[in-house]
Amino acid sequence: MRPRLFGATACAAAAGLLGSLLTACGSSAGSDGTTLRLVAAEYGTGPATGSQAYWDKLTAAFAAAHPGKKVEVTLYPWDDVDREVTRLVEEGNAPDVALMGAYSDFAAQGRLYSADELLSVRAEANFLPPLAEAGSFDNALYGLPFVASSRLLFYNEELFEKAGAEPPRTWADLKEAAGKLKKEGVPYPYALPLGPEEAHAEALIWLLSNGGGYAGSYGGYSIASEQNTRTFRWIRDNLTTPGLTGPVPPGELNRRDAFAAFLRGQVGMLNGYPSLLHEARAKGIKVGTLSMPVSGTLEDGQVPPAAGVADWMMAFKRDGNRELVGSFLEFVYEDENLNEFADRYHLLPSTVSANRASKGAAADPADTQFLDALRGAELYPVNEPSWLKVSDTIKRNIGKAVAPSADPQAVLGEIAHDVQEMAKQS
Repeated sequence: MRPRLFGATACAAAAGLLGSLLTACGSSAGSDGTTLRLVAAEYGTGPATGSQAYWDKLTAAFAAAHPGKKVEVTLYPWDDVDREVTRLVEEGNAPDVALMGAYSDFAAQGRLYSADELLSVRAEANFLPPLAEAGSFDNALYGLPFVASSRLLFYNEELFEKAGAEPPRTWADLKEAAGKLKKEGVPYPYALPLGPEEAHAEALIWLLSNGGGYAGSYGGYSIASEQNTRTFRWIRDNLTTPGLTGPVPPGELNRRDAFAAFLRGQVGMLNGYPSLLHEARAKGIKVGTLSMPVSGTLEDGQVPPAAGVADWMMAFKRDGNRELVGSFLEFVYEDENLNEFADRYHLLPSTVSANRASKGAAADPADTQFLDALRGAELYPVNEPSWLKVSDTIKRNIGKAVAPSADPQAVLGEIAHDVQEMAKQS
């Protein structure tokens, strides 16, 4: 799962991205009802881990079970897939199905089928509740969650033992452990990746642990709340200013670089997801996992949610394609097929039944911990049509809020102003 940078805008001439409106805000191209076009993100990092083998096997099995039908698959890197789907939509040549990082901009344009137009009642009701909630726009499910992950705090057990540090449960504990790790010479006592690759994920984890977040109480956004401002002040004063986040300024540290440092044994603590845990174990690194430490200002008994991330299947309305798309998605979401993909990339399947049937979850207690966190997780506000633009603004700017000389209130206020303007245009 990778950060998302591009997306379509609302279905209006004022949106600026679409050169001309397409009939009924859908594709003008028809379908012969026998060939389905799928555009999907590439989850692998090279030929050995590429997604093509999975889709080749799945589509061959689907064609065998549905004589006369076939599926054509086009894969794009995560950095390109949202932009390429947008381009196809602009050209009036939307795919039948897309797998990418957001859906609500297309849903707001009226371009997508809702789940109840495609899936059986059983299949629609099978999605994990937090994912189904995040995939819903205007009280209907348009973004079908495919695979997901939650975030937990990872710590290097050997480095902790050498430093005499204890696994942290609160922010104060985290600061204390980071101080001991620094004295022991650990390059990154706490790796804080607020660089533009995925700053919105790390920031959300911290905001939630203090009772804040991105979403407003009644929809929209709440970026510059007092709670969020206090979170970034604490990080600035207690982690970055004392030099507990490593040699690279957090606003310049990308997730992939923080993960690479963790796999080299140079990081004491960071927030991670299941695939990183499996990579670290393969390298012989002993990793402890626990929920994100919480602020000391939370009320007694208040347990903030973990941060969750999901990727979304969406089905574009095209003349004559509804029956074929529905059959294909029912097939994709069969437990065996969904689990094969999730296990391949050490991610969590999006349905209740697939999680029960998952061999990975049964074999690895850590996977169960991620799943438990996901069940109560808070996801990005992906059902806001402006989210893709908003997340890009957050990624590019929020790292500035923790610089030693920064004024977090001013940084968050500037982001909030830009976000408000984006929301008006959606």
